[in-house]
Amino acid sequence: MGQNALAASGTVSDPRYYPAGHRSRRRLVFLRRTLFVLFISAFVFAGGFALFAVHVSGLSTPANPSRADAIIVLTGGQSRLDAALNLLKAGKGKRLLISGVHPSATRRQLQLATRGDTTLFDCCVDIDRAALDTIGNAEESAKWVESHDYERVILVTNNYHMPRSLLEMGRLLRHASLEPYPVVNSKLDDGGWLTKPKALRVLFIEYNKYLLALARGIVPVKPTADGDLVVQAQAAE
Repeated sequence: MGQNALAASGTVSDPRYYPAGHRSRRRLVFLRRTLFVLFISAFVFAGGFALFAVHVSGLSTPANPSRADAIIVLTGGQSRLDAALNLLKAGKGKRLLISGVHPSATRRQLQLATRGDTTLFDCCVDIDRAALDTIGNAEESAKWVESHDYERVILVTNNYHMPRSLLEMGRLLRHASLEPYPVVNSKLDDGGWLTKPKALRVLFIEYNKYLLALARGIVPVKPTADGDLVVQAQAAE
């Protein structure tokens, strides 16, 4: 069969009829494009991490925050609880929600562990034991804020955890403003995160969690009880 006949019949489009050199060039072009995409992706990922780390390490604890309607603290460290209770004691909020408390922890145990004033603790501290992660913190906190009709809330958590916490909370607290109160355990604003392996690891892990939280805004997913991610169907508006 002649070349014209092959072209007419469409058989020439079959890769088997391409010269070996042509197929090699196609594979080379594909490989180059793939490597280019991977390089750009890695560059964007690394650049994003650097921006995230610089932003987090530059956060500082406000010396005298303005008064709000309430205070929310996300469990995860003694310093967070101490900071939140000090804000409540200073009258920076009417009530305090401690979100993510272990189900087995009693109010009395929590009060003793934080050395909080008994009278203040009994009158003005609410405890959430349902939240298991940051998403749960946001869900339970939103219920609490809406039930009290609060308009301005101080959010207390560690500096590295603040961007993701604000992102998750902001999706649900549509009628209340959040005032971040980052707790800084280790000063990193001089670029110290680059020379401290533990801090670098914490920031890197949190950066990946932050990216997943951003992705949830596009393709909503939520961890199951087994730790797997499942896609959530969005209800039509």
